[in-house]
Amino acid sequence: MSESRRSIFGSLKSTLSRNKQSAGSNVQQQARSQAKYVVQPTRRPGEQGRSSWCTDGLLIRRTAAPSPNPLNSASSLDAPPAYSEAVNAAPQPVVPAPAPSQAAPVVDDEYAFLDEFDTVFLIDDSGSMAGGLWRQTAEALMTIAPICTAHDADGIDIYFLNNRTAYEHVTNASTIREIFETVSPGGSTPTGRRLNTLLGDYMSKYAADPDNTKPMNLICITDGTPTDDDESPLIKTAKKLDQLDAPAWQVGVQFFQVGSDQEASEHLKVLDDELAEISGKDDLRDIVDTVPFTDANGGRLSANGILKVVLGAVTRRLDRRSQGLHR
Repeated sequence: MSESRRSIFGSLKSTLSRNKQSAGSNVQQQARSQAKYVVQPTRRPGEQGRSSWCTDGLLIRRTAAPSPNPLNSASSLDAPPAYSEAVNAAPQPVVPAPAPSQAAPVVDDEYAFLDEFDTVFLIDDSGSMAGGLWRQTAEALMTIAPICTAHDADGIDIYFLNNRTAYEHVTNASTIREIFETVSPGGSTPTGRRLNTLLGDYMSKYAADPDNTKPMNLICITDGTPTDDDESPLIKTAKKLDQLDAPAWQVGVQFFQVGSDQEASEHLKVLDDELAEISGKDDLRDIVDTVPFTDANGGRLSANGILKVVLGAVTRRLDRRSQGLHR
């Protein structure tokens, strides 16, 4: 065979060998590209500069290359696509909303009537209130004040018999304890004088603009009999309300007694039950109620008792309640 023929056959053999190796390499490369995970070799610590590599490398997720055969593609190994309803499928039934009668019942707020009032507190800070009674007064106020602040949009007002600072528009019940810490009991018990001022100012405002004056719920926390006349301002206010044909609940005065002084209890009972007789006007409206903070056995207010304290002077039904006020 001539050298020329040998050269041609050698060249063809070399070309075929290279094509075979290239095809094998392509198959391996395609298999690696279709694999979901490959091992990425890493050097062991301290083996820098060495030619050997460890095989406990990192697993690296690799996106599969597209394949002309969908059965052989990597995506065919994944979960099927989410169900999609056919265009002509039958419509799913609609579950009707529950009827109004099936809805959960709404519980009435027993204190909702307080929303209609400006609630005012008058605190007895006389000398007889010092010590345990002053602490009991703070406890009594903190028992009912959160309810009142929650139902008075512009806040409650707090006044004292002797301290002349007016604390108005108090909206946060936690502020009340801070106020108490700034006042020290001392002096006489001028309940009548303070009632005359507060009720007189209110009645002047109401007479001038009755349609735009909110009703007043005045709660007086005291331990005993006043050192002045507290009957007259109450009678005067009740008569004025009758003359103006005001609603029955326009003004209410609740006496909330702390301590257990029997003479004080009897005096407050007279204010609650006998003002009409004292005034000489049998049909005088009743604007006064009274509740003791504790009963004869030391029991504290129950839920019914708290309700009577905050609304008894403006709601005749609660004014008549006398049972179950303490627990």
